[in-house]
Amino acid sequence: MKFRLVLLLSIAAWLDAADPAPAFRPGTRILFQGDSITDGNRGRTADPNHILGHGYVFLIAAKYGAMLPERNLVFLNRGVSGNTVSNLAERWQSDTLDLKPDILSILVGINDASKHVPVEEFEGGYDRLLALSVAANPKLRLVLCLPFTLPVGRHKDDWEEWQASVQQRRGVVSKLAAKYHALVVDFQKVFDDACRRAPADYWIWDGIHPTYSGHQLIADEWDRVVAGVAP
Repeated sequence: MKFRLVLLLSIAAWLDAADPAPAFRPGTRILFQGDSITDGNRGRTADPNHILGHGYVFLIAAKYGAMLPERNLVFLNRGVSGNTVSNLAERWQSDTLDLKPDILSILVGINDASKHVPVEEFEGGYDRLLALSVAANPKLRLVLCLPFTLPVGRHKDDWEEWQASVQQRRGVVSKLAAKYHALVVDFQKVFDDACRRAPADYWIWDGIHPTYSGHQLIADEWDRVVAGVAP
């Protein structure tokens, strides 16, 4: 009897290990929220060719949509260019809570830095969004992505001040991730490491928006941190 139990547990462990994306159970709804980096110039109609935009969201959805068609995964993009945390709050009910995601990925903060939103206001607003989301779905899996930047484009001239502001937002997001037991995706480290292989403007053309190569870096890191972690 004991041997049979050990065998069954071993088989179960092997099956989990063989699963390329244990985070994505059948029917999982994955929602991406944020600003222009997430928006990716997405379409606002049901046209499946443009609905997810042309950035990292599209890359992630394309990979797992093709790899796991039998799971009927639902990928949703509600990023809006220019959004700050307060902008997200204005549309959180319709663009997040009403969509009933199982996994909610958020990348925001760069516009809060650009618009000099006080860090305390940024933190308080972000905290409220997460609290609302968890209250609506206690089983929700949160993925908080840290904002990032590189010294190219207009921010080369004010790099020290700009970098410090973005770094403060990263600290806030990391703090909130710990509070809500969220997965953390650190894109800054990925881009810093990538700059050892190619110049900064190869990955991010204006200090904020990734190139297509940069979006692939984002997709790969999100995939590494999120997809392989079982619920």
